[in-house]
Amino acid sequence: MCGFVGFIDGAETQTNAAVLTSMTDAIRHRGPDDADYYMDGSISLGFRRLSIIDLEGGRQPILNEDGNMVLMFNGEIYNYQTIREDLLEKGHIFKTQTDSEVLLHGYEEYGTELLNKLRGMFAFMIWDKEKKELFGARDFFGIKPLYYSKMGNTLMFGSEIKSFLHHPHFKKELNEKALESYLSFQYSPGPETFFKNVYKFPPAHYFLYKDGKMETTRYWIPEFNAEEDKPLSYWVDEIEKTFDGSVEAHKISDVEVGSFLSSGVDSSYVACSANVDKTYTVGFDNGEKYNETSYAKELSEMIPVKNISKVITPDEFWGTFSKIQYHMDEPLADPSAVALYFVCNTAAKDLKVVLSGEGADEIFGGYNIYREPLEMPWYDKIPFPIRRFIGNVASKLPAKRGLNFLVRRGKKLEDRFIGNAYMFSEKERKSLLKYDTGALSPAALVKPYYDIMRDKDSVTKMQFVDLNMWMVGDILLKADKMSMANSLELRVPFLDKHIMELAGRIPLKYRVNDKNTKFALREAAARRMPEKWSTKKKLGFPVPTRVWLKEEKYYNTVKETFTSDYAQKFFHTEKLVALLDAHKEGKVDNSRKVWTVYTFLIWYKEFFIDR
Repeated sequence: MCGFVGFIDGAETQTNAAVLTSMTDAIRHRGPDDADYYMDGSISLGFRRLSIIDLEGGRQPILNEDGNMVLMFNGEIYNYQTIREDLLEKGHIFKTQTDSEVLLHGYEEYGTELLNKLRGMFAFMIWDKEKKELFGARDFFGIKPLYYSKMGNTLMFGSEIKSFLHHPHFKKELNEKALESYLSFQYSPGPETFFKNVYKFPPAHYFLYKDGKMETTRYWIPEFNAEEDKPLSYWVDEIEKTFDGSVEAHKISDVEVGSFLSSGVDSSYVACSANVDKTYTVGFDNGEKYNETSYAKELSEMIPVKNISKVITPDEFWGTFSKIQYHMDEPLADPSAVALYFVCNTAAKDLKVVLSGEGADEIFGGYNIYREPLEMPWYDKIPFPIRRFIGNVASKLPAKRGLNFLVRRGKKLEDRFIGNAYMFSEKERKSLLKYDTGALSPAALVKPYYDIMRDKDSVTKMQFVDLNMWMVGDILLKADKMSMANSLELRVPFLDKHIMELAGRIPLKYRVNDKNTKFALREAAARRMPEKWSTKKKLGFPVPTRVWLKEEKYYNTVKETFTSDYAQKFFHTEKLVALLDAHKEGKVDNSRKVWTVYTFLIWYKEFFIDR
């Protein structure tokens, strides 16, 4: 696991080694073990290494036999040994024992078809010195990050945006459209970032860059084609077999591998299947609802495995929040990111690699919201204009149990579901902001994914939207950035091509039903753990922000930020304070909305005021 940076100067001016070193040093946390560089007058490449495989010989950038091709790679290729054997038979000469070098020779031999042979997580670049051509790719799910920016004649690219800030051609400007979209999603959706003219390269795509032009191609897309003719027992057997194969592949390493463990079925299934020596858990000292360490300790004793846990204090949570937003590169208003930072920090004291349960909810249908389209199906038989009218009336009434159902079902799925977070509606966010940014509506941003799944059921549509939006923009962003902030490699065995191919065949009734979410997966997990864990309701990672925001100390912390000079640049701050006050007084739970705005302001202060 590593990080890389690079730039191409279209004028082919003499490379500035000091600039490259400074850019590379900005991501030292991604690879504290080693650094190396490549410069040939047209391109400059910098690399930071966290040594996992071939500890002595795996330095990057790596050159091919004749020195005409150069590789930089972040990630792990779990089937590299098989590919390596084929390449050796074809006459390729390897200098290292790393998985990295397989990409270099694999691209020479197979071209872009290499990508369909890979099993792993990756973002990598290959520079062809003779053709003056750059090839790059990002993994199937977007586990590893890749950013790029074109400033004048200079193309910059790398694992983290913060490295670009050290290039003299980089112009740091806020992308205000990203702010407006973020207020709805709680993360930055789509290819744009919070920095103007900086873009996220999309998952499952590759590019070719030559003569100042970039051509992008999608090479893989997850598919859902349910097979209704097989019994539940078949799917449970297949899940068990396929997941065991994925876990075994994800444990390939020359260093110790551990596992994260919460009270949920996903991380519990990983821990019960992985045969590791240590599990890691964090919680908060705000009662059992916010502390899963007892669940983790109990299960660890059953496996048995050593469990190491940490209780995060409020002062630690709030005191590290600015640092966490710096490491995130873009604001992410998911409070569980802070918990993830601390569990990574705890694990990194012992080892370099951990397994985690990300991706199971999106692939197997785990979120509670996925049950919504299945609730009271008779209501959907009412003509939509009538449901819309009822929903409009219900939206104007004081909040009451049951009214939210009427409001949501008075909207089409494409309008009411944009992912697992929907913070501010279009109307609400425009009311808060002092200006119109011209950002697309939330529905417009998710429409391409609904269009691809137009002939599928509602739950499958929701899963597909989350796989392409929520998982990439929230779940995997925080997984990469929080682990790498602590120089820790986080591996996600649920996010495997073979797992996705299997899950895409499972009928809806075995994904989500009136008994539970992730139904078939839970049945497989029940073979390895007690029912207390396998059937536990999906909670997410509970963080007591709604409690803290009612306490005077933290209420005042947020209020001071909401009324700051920099907040007034963007927001009608009296409306922000009204949101905060209504929450403190217990009139309505505004904690997630308050946290969304607060997170942006802390991030903005970190990148645009304090630096």
